[in-house]
Amino acid sequence: MPQSGDKAPDFTLPFGPGETVSLSSLRGRPVVLAFYPADFSPVCSDQMALYQAVKSEFDRYDAQLFGISVDGVWCHRAFADSRNLRFPLLSDFEPKGEVSRAYGSYDAELGESLRNLFVIDASGTVFWSFASPNGVNPGADGILSALEAMSGGDAS
Repeated sequence: MPQSGDKAPDFTLPFGPGETVSLSSLRGRPVVLAFYPADFSPVCSDQMALYQAVKSEFDRYDAQLFGISVDGVWCHRAFADSRNLRFPLLSDFEPKGEVSRAYGSYDAELGESLRNLFVIDASGTVFWSFASPNGVNPGADGILSALEAMSGGDAS
């Protein structure tokens, strides 16, 4: 799992039919990666709903938030619509878990992403990471503390 000071592995993943995003295209702003096991599971639903509820706090730091799991784009779309999520959910579906593996966030036995969080700085370096137990919602406090520390304590 990449740690603070490590270069964040670049990737390109779909977030909708025919739509992709690359981590490298977001240089110049902070990025939050929230790996999670599965759409529609209870803990994941609560975790992603919490991030939507506090999204304005992420926006204060100009941070781009992404949820990432091995579910497909159509499953992500249904999940986002059902939970009113307005941030991209990236599909690490094929090759299954490739990006999750690069981030040390893949459980090969279960075939799903682990519940790991990363805050990546504007230069593409991991600023903060956290591995949460699979059945525990890690909340947003760690992410927000990392964003504040990264900004020098001044949210614009």
